[in-house]
Amino acid sequence: METSTITNAIQVYFKLTKPRVWWLLVFVGVAGFLAGSSQPLEPTTLLTTVVGLISGSAGAESLANYIERDIDAKMERTRRRPLPMGLIKPPEKALILGLTLIAFSLIISALLLNIPAFLAMLLGIIDYVLIYIVLTKRRTAWNIILGSPAGAAPVFVGYAAASGTIDATALTLGLLVVLWIPSHIWSLALRYREDYIRAGIPMLPTVLPERAAVRVLAGTSLLLVTSSLILPFLSEKFFRPAYMAVAALLGAIMVALSLRVLRKPDQRSAWILFKFTSPYLALLFSAVLAESLLVLLHAH
Repeated sequence: METSTITNAIQVYFKLTKPRVWWLLVFVGVAGFLAGSSQPLEPTTLLTTVVGLISGSAGAESLANYIERDIDAKMERTRRRPLPMGLIKPPEKALILGLTLIAFSLIISALLLNIPAFLAMLLGIIDYVLIYIVLTKRRTAWNIILGSPAGAAPVFVGYAAASGTIDATALTLGLLVVLWIPSHIWSLALRYREDYIRAGIPMLPTVLPERAAVRVLAGTSLLLVTSSLILPFLSEKFFRPAYMAVAALLGAIMVALSLRVLRKPDQRSAWILFKFTSPYLALLFSAVLAESLLVLLHAH
């Protein structure tokens, strides 16, 4: 096989794993690991955690792409993914890749991390693939609510890998991701409302009147911002001016953009909010990561 052919195949399978999705999940998992660390940083455990999170997240997304290849072909936003374009033949190769990556992530979590981290990884994959993708995404507007706990799994995996437990700080960090997911997905669904209707996916903006949908979206964003400001009262690691300043600034922008959608629920407003949601989470967890590192450096 020619080198160019191998390179193209790697690129196709890499795209199948949705790297633009899993990099953020892995990042919040790393932030969770540092937040849960109270001893000198263990590079080997951190590396194992990162490998497990990449494998589990990429595997779950590969499996989701396989299961959803029919509806992906109907949507303008997703029809250029590898499976709808026929770049992976037979499609079952995507299924095999997804299952292999998931199995690898569970094995290393069980053998090289600890039981809480393994359970968080397992339950996160089950919630995303089975509860969200298979059982609810095509059937109910509650799909995102029922599937969003999967987004907290990487935080729990990282935190548990470092600390051996999942406490109130871990739960609050996870809650931030759980509340972020509806804001992220519903703003996208508002922008691509016709796309979701054409594919028969009952996202909130497609089943509720527009005004009601944007009220729920704005309310969820407000809960997200409020939760980010509660975190410092649960852990002294984040009771610092730097984290509070970042959380307050990002929260102010998030609320402002949500209120804009509430006042003017058009595609442009929804798209601007959607484009801000990923940097919001990345920057917020960057503050969590930085504060955690400062505490570790100061302690040791």
